[in-house]
Parts: sequence; structure tokens; C-alpha cells
Amino acid sequence: MLITVNRFTSDNDATLSMISIDGVFECFGLENEHRIDKVPGETRIPRGFYSINLRTVGGFHANYSGRFPQFHEGMLQVMDVPNFEYILIHVGNTDDDTAGCLLTGCNANTSPSLSVGYSLKAYKRIYSKVIEAAKAKDLTIEYWDND
Repeated sequence: MLITVNRFTSDNDATLSMISIDGVFECFGLENEHRIDKVPGETRIPRGFYSINLRTVGGFHANYSGRFPQFHEGMLQVMDVPNFEYILIHVGNTDDDTAGCLLTGCNANTSPSLSVGYSLKAYKRIYSKVIEAAKAKDLTIEYWDND
């Protein structure tokens, strides 16, 4: 299964994208901005293909296990990104929430700043569609830079 993140606009703080699963649009995404030199927690990951595994340790996992016991089986973690670690797909609305991770949203806002809305609804939609592939270690994500 393939998640595609098509980055379509960015500014000095954040990047908006369209997220698709196997070629079908699902929701919008928000990440940090592009930087030539990585700044921890303030830089989006490089374009390319990466595998996604389930992370079943750490603060996000503990938090989501408590918040979403009905469906949470582990955090979706983007693996083997050079010079990055612990890159997750999770809930959030602004660049203050991302720290290098990919946030999901049902809508994308460009004013007054780049953000996504209804993040939890989008996250549940994505998660339910990819969790089985993630558990089977058959989930890949591709990031495109079209911004």
C-alpha cells in the first residue's frame, strides 16, 4: 500500500500537501518548512520513498493508547529518513504541532498562516485504511515536492 504526500505550497514556517492512498485523495497534510540545513523539529523530511512501521513505545503511543483505545494499535512511523528519527503521522493543526512529523486534516488553510483543520477526523480515516498494511509491513510513503 502506498501513501503519497504531494506538497503543493509552503512558506517560511510550514508546508501543505494532499495525501492520497493508492492514488485516491484522502485528506490534507501539514509539515514543517523546507530547509537546506536541517534544524531539529523545524524541518520537513526530504522527498522520496520510505517505509512505515508501527511504533508501540514512547509518549505519543502512550497518549494515543489512552485517547483512542477503540482503534489505536501503534503510531505510524516513517522509517530510515537520513538524519531524522521518530517521524510520525499524527493529529495536529499548525506547524507548532508538527516537530518534523506529518499532520492530517480535512481542510487546508492558507490564511492567516498555513494550517489544517479537523485533524482528528482525517487521522482516523487514514489510520483505519492503512493499519492492516502497516501491521503486515506492507506500507510505504512517498513525498513529492511540487511547491
